[in-house]
Amino acid sequence: MAVYEVWAPAAADRVTVEVEGFEHELARCTGREGWWSGEAPEGDYAFRLDGGPPLPDPRSPRQPHGPDGPSRAVDHAAHRWTATGWRGRALPGSVVYELHVGTFTARGTFDAAAEHLDHLVELGVDFVELMPVCPFPGQHGWGYDGVSLWAVHEPYGGPAGLKRFVDAAHGRGLGVILDVVHNHLGPSGNHLPAYGPYFTDRHHTPWGSAVNLDAPGSDEVRAYLIGSALAWLRDYRLDGLRLDAVHALADDRAVHFLEELAAEVEKLAVTTNRPLFLIAESDLNTPRTTAPREAGGQGLTAQWSDDFHHALHCALTGESQGYYGDFARAPLAALAKTLGRGYFHDGTWSTFRGRGHGRPFTPLGEGHRLLGYLQTHDQIGNRALGDRLSTTLSAGRLACGAALVLTSPFTPMLFMGEEWGAATPWQYFTDHTDPGLAEAVRQGRRREFAEHGWAAEAVPDPQEPATVLRSVLDWTEPHRAPHTELLDWYRTLIRLRRERPELGDPDLGAVRVSFSEIGPGAGWVVVHRGPYRVAVNLGAAEAPLPLGSAGREVVAAFGACEPAGSAVRLGAEAVAIVRCDHQR
Repeated sequence: MAVYEVWAPAAADRVTVEVEGFEHELARCTGREGWWSGEAPEGDYAFRLDGGPPLPDPRSPRQPHGPDGPSRAVDHAAHRWTATGWRGRALPGSVVYELHVGTFTARGTFDAAAEHLDHLVELGVDFVELMPVCPFPGQHGWGYDGVSLWAVHEPYGGPAGLKRFVDAAHGRGLGVILDVVHNHLGPSGNHLPAYGPYFTDRHHTPWGSAVNLDAPGSDEVRAYLIGSALAWLRDYRLDGLRLDAVHALADDRAVHFLEELAAEVEKLAVTTNRPLFLIAESDLNTPRTTAPREAGGQGLTAQWSDDFHHALHCALTGESQGYYGDFARAPLAALAKTLGRGYFHDGTWSTFRGRGHGRPFTPLGEGHRLLGYLQTHDQIGNRALGDRLSTTLSAGRLACGAALVLTSPFTPMLFMGEEWGAATPWQYFTDHTDPGLAEAVRQGRRREFAEHGWAAEAVPDPQEPATVLRSVLDWTEPHRAPHTELLDWYRTLIRLRRERPELGDPDLGAVRVSFSEIGPGAGWVVVHRGPYRVAVNLGAAEAPLPLGSAGREVVAAFGACEPAGSAVRLGAEAVAIVRCDHQR
């Protein structure tokens, strides 16, 4: 027999658990308002509220038949872990690699992804960040429309597959981070509203009613989300979580949900004797996100830095549409500001938002609390064609961008395939089984980009199988030109960051940047990192770049490079890392 329990305050008179076609009564729990509990045989199960249809368990650890099917228990203690020597890894000083399980390989499974872990070890990264793996309708999707926040998408390999992947990564010295979504659930397969007040109209988000973090019943909703987060870290031995769009977590309570979550993760870290951490995706530009709880902050370890990305993207591409507009006016100046101050918008006027935005990042000595990147799933996949920078930029410009990321004071992050300049796009794809929802997504995508001048027929159909197939990495590319040269450059940069600590120094206040703005996507920039200079020529012609002191050693270069006293002469779209005689 097994014990079944569920929080279902919406049930008026009766809750049953249906196990393998047979119903069994549950009783109200004394002292636990809204909870129902009872014993029944083991097997695939679902709950019925007041005689209604069978519903999956909100805390289901496995959905073997998809989000709408019955749930199944998982005996986490039965898994035999092999990487027993893994004791975790702290985020500061590390390099992160973001990947999507379904398109990382042609098979699109955890086991297939694990076959390429040696590539990541040779690349030199420290953490693999998996995009969301909770169940969602159909076979393919980004994962941000997931439901069943305690379960694992079956086509990827289910719970056992995720454990095998984490175990394999740990065995190679790689930590694993999971992207989780607490700010909304997918539009299909979300049965939580039937159980109780998981959502509230007190706040609204881009996805509709907000997750209930501060209205009546929110204690249980917060416990549900925190329990899910702790389960990933405990049962799957993950090392950290990336929290999607925390700015959409509307919470007016005195103790914010993120602060409560951070406190609980810290307790688990003590219990497991492993360094566990939380990374936020936040659009707020507030240091409160990563400030210690004791100082009135939310206590998260780090957050993504879109400001750095936008400045770097504009400097490399010359693009100026949408939110790039504020950065495109003087991209190298914007880049210099983010490298030395963390945020670009630190109280400045944002044309895109039509208001002032942000406040200064503090403390400047903790730049590792910001993740810096050249490309991410968002910044590629949310473009009309899902085109990577490799589609329009030369290998030289890609190498320049890589150098600025991997010698930055931030925690660097790469997106899968970036390291070899993958030619495959990464497009927006879905596999909704509801025809009406599928059509709504298709038309919505076309309308969105039509407003920016794209013809509807040019925008890939998210539901078309060819869209996901185009997005799968081609693993023959890293072994042939011109990709091999760029891959070697990434490996060199990551090795240098580890061997020469000044190149990864997180003290923003110690960064000095000189630059010359010449025009959109042109100019030069020199970043001073202790005795090292990261010199980047984005121009179309050879140019001398001032180092500030005599160059002693060209540590690494991509493109033509010739030291010339206190300057270095770089070819068009070239980059060099130079060690100088003394710091200035």
